[in-house]
Amino acid sequence: MDELLLLNGPNLGILGRREPRIYGTATLDDIEKSVTAEVAARGWRVTAFQSDAESELIGVLQDSYDTVGAILNPGALMIAGWNLRDALANFPRPWIEVHLSNVWAREQFRHESVLAPLASGFVAGLGALGYRLAARALLEISAA
Repeated sequence: MDELLLLNGPNLGILGRREPRIYGTATLDDIEKSVTAEVAARGWRVTAFQSDAESELIGVLQDSYDTVGAILNPGALMIAGWNLRDALANFPRPWIEVHLSNVWAREQFRHESVLAPLASGFVAGLGALGYRLAARALLEISAA
């Protein structure tokens, strides 16, 4: 069975309770279940991990080179996660950056991701649906 990595960064462990008007009411568990449903027909298994520590995300990423790919919501690490960026530059599989909110409709400091230039794709502003769309895209990319 192939494994899809689902990584979530700082402050995303409290989804469902964190500013629901911005981030919605879906929890990380809800998101993991929806991504699992999206990739189940291909026989992919989802391995989910969330941490508020950049170093832990890097460790999981570096231990996951044998996955089919990754969906990553780095949270605010998109702005200054240079260590995570270096780890992603070496990640040998396709990955998609996801953000629940439309980062360009928010504060100016959220308008640029240091990670996005390395990503296979970028989804923002579609709430929890963005994760399913990222999973769908990875299914297509992996089929090619």
